[in-house]
Amino acid sequence: MRILILGFAAGAAWLQTQASLPPHAGALLSVIAGAALLMAWLLCRHARWRSGWRSAIALSAGVGLGFYWAAWLAQSAMAPQLALADEGQDIVVTGTVANLPYRFEQGVRFNFAVEKALNAKVPPLIALSWYAGFRDEVTNEVGDVQPGERWRLTVRLQRPHGNANPMGFDYEAWLLEQGVRATGYVRPQPRADTPNVRLAAFVPGFGNVVEASRAALRARIAHSLDGKQYAGVIVALVVGDQRAIPQSDWQVFNRTGVSHLISISGLHITMIAGLLALGAGALWRRSFFTDRQLPLLLPTQKVAALAGALAAFLYVLLAGFGVPAQRTLYMLLVVALALWLGRITSIVHILCLALGVVVLLDPWALLWPGFWLSFGAVATMLYATAGRTAAPLPENASRWRRLRAAVALGAHTQYVVTVGLVPLTMLLFSQVSLVSPVANALAIPVISLVVTPLSLAGSLLPAPLCDGLLLLAHAIVQILAQVLDWLGARRFAVWTAPAPPMWSFCWALFGTAWLLAPRGWPHRWAGMLGWLPLLTALPSSPPPGQMWITAFDVGQGMAVLVETHGHRLLYDTGPAYSLDSDGASRVIVPYLRARGIATLDGVIISHSDLDHAGGAISLLENVQVGWLASSLFDGHPAVEARRQAGRPYLHCVAGQSWTWEGVHFAMLHPLPASHTDISLTPNARSCTVKITAGKHAILLAGDIEAAQEAQLLARSADGDLAADVLLAPHHGSGTSSTPAFLNAVHPALAIFQVGHRNRYKHPKPQVYARYGDMGIARLRTDVTGAVVLEFGDDIDATLYRASRPRYWHGR
Repeated sequence: MRILILGFAAGAAWLQTQASLPPHAGALLSVIAGAALLMAWLLCRHARWRSGWRSAIALSAGVGLGFYWAAWLAQSAMAPQLALADEGQDIVVTGTVANLPYRFEQGVRFNFAVEKALNAKVPPLIALSWYAGFRDEVTNEVGDVQPGERWRLTVRLQRPHGNANPMGFDYEAWLLEQGVRATGYVRPQPRADTPNVRLAAFVPGFGNVVEASRAALRARIAHSLDGKQYAGVIVALVVGDQRAIPQSDWQVFNRTGVSHLISISGLHITMIAGLLALGAGALWRRSFFTDRQLPLLLPTQKVAALAGALAAFLYVLLAGFGVPAQRTLYMLLVVALALWLGRITSIVHILCLALGVVVLLDPWALLWPGFWLSFGAVATMLYATAGRTAAPLPENASRWRRLRAAVALGAHTQYVVTVGLVPLTMLLFSQVSLVSPVANALAIPVISLVVTPLSLAGSLLPAPLCDGLLLLAHAIVQILAQVLDWLGARRFAVWTAPAPPMWSFCWALFGTAWLLAPRGWPHRWAGMLGWLPLLTALPSSPPPGQMWITAFDVGQGMAVLVETHGHRLLYDTGPAYSLDSDGASRVIVPYLRARGIATLDGVIISHSDLDHAGGAISLLENVQVGWLASSLFDGHPAVEARRQAGRPYLHCVAGQSWTWEGVHFAMLHPLPASHTDISLTPNARSCTVKITAGKHAILLAGDIEAAQEAQLLARSADGDLAADVLLAPHHGSGTSSTPAFLNAVHPALAIFQVGHRNRYKHPKPQVYARYGDMGIARLRTDVTGAVVLEFGDDIDATLYRASRPRYWHGR
């Protein structure tokens, strides 16, 4: 059975790497299932086959079943689609608010279960944003949407689409897992006969009851902790909603390795289930202090198991059924079922059954780090403890001795998990927290044994008890956060290195297994040698005289990384998506971390528009930057941050130039006088850079427009502007890319960094056609994803979506 389950998980994982779904998955699934049953019957009839063929047949059957089961689920999930003709059209939909809405300064986001749509075929579940004048020029009053309410809304929708970058988050896969098949926003009321209106205060249903309960608990916490810094942490511990925790706090939690605790984790679920099981068992054993002799009717052990399983189920519902919570729930359910049926089962069987149930219900769970970390932690503990016994304590052992034994066991478990997950953590996050053992030794008992019970009790008990308990929980979190902040601020807090290749990861796993081997294993310390290639790897770089260019897919904005043999330059920092999210925090910083790049030698911010400078502060806070050059105005937050830190800052000025390992950089625009000319727009002052490596060059033109293109032509000699690659000025707007300018640059390739279905309609059709008419190859990041160019003897282009196709992309 265990081999069958492992094969099933492997098959489901294999499916998630496919560029397209196999045809007739349901029929093939039935054939494989029938063949597996036939082979199982034959194995039972012919005992002599068992030893030689059982494992191979079980593994093969598991892989086939997992692959086609995942394919069948994927086909079913992707069947409801929004027609291309309906994208961007006003559609009136009626339905219910299907999850816990997230409120932010510009509006609210929520999932919407569609019951009816006028003049369009809309998928049954869509994700909506309701902005207060953010997307539209007119004022849009945001409705007070609550879970379970029925609304009639006018919306504009599009098919799922996300930014596609190396080492980036796959938003399209996440939407598919959630069952969301279209995204969009609520329109202001365009017609008097179809206003955005609430039709019913609550629509009965199991899911609506759960989400309404979560909303009520969140509202109670928000009321009791109004204005408190760590109210979002308390909400996360009670209902699993982490969206109110600011990015600055997540940075501290990640650096100290305690982010797994800031949610309804498996540890918390086990603790709550255990407490409820103990309480129910004690009451049942005493027959609720009556003379009914209840244990004679039903054994106390079974009642305790039932109470613990029920508590775990309710708590997991509050968590929104995350993967770690699912794993813990299924393991507890298997244990409870074994107790009820009187079957003794091993922890390995329990873990495999939990794995099988998770993948059976959600084959996309394999795509996320939480799945691997969750099961990896349990598997590591099993490996490090299986078959090993400690000397039992004597019955008359003192409390102090028992306490020391418990502390020693906890310390050993923390050591095992910390060490065992190093290879996986480096593979997934390219960093490992060196202060994690200390931070977790403090945070695990505080969060699990004190803060979580206080938060749950404060959320459920009536006033005024609730306020006092929640305030006490918050005060403890605040003190703990100060300690974690101090730990995370240490220079040695985090070790970073590039994401390892598979051979290095496997070698590190072998070393870890050697290190955690039982006592008596020879030279266990030598297992750490397996980590050396993992932890000491250096970022890759081009040979001297060559360069790599990465044009990120940041949506409607610009961000380009330039790499020479020994230096790195970032041109623009991407757009601001919201007050707490931008192109740097979501795309650039994760990419740099995965590559092991901790320092940028220079950053150029072409101008102050938010689609170019929106990620500047996030970048400066998370990456060491040598010098910053820009056309930003005095007083801009990025400029002030550099000056206050005493770090180099300068204005972009035509004539500046430098050379890194044979690669020449030349600033072509703006002129010095432009920085004091208040009549100029930010676009007109865009820093324009030409970079030449050998016989090839690229021109980064920012948002210059026709007037600046004409100035460049007037100031440049023949050939000065020529470049093989052009970053299309102003994203291909109608006010740039004049024929004269394109003739002077004469590029073979143009890159348009644009957002999918952006409201500016960049690139303009006539401009895009102009490039094509001139024989210039065109790449759009909203179609190709990130574009990586390697400048050597030739220019080799790698398009992220083409190099890593997945069946859900564009669907």
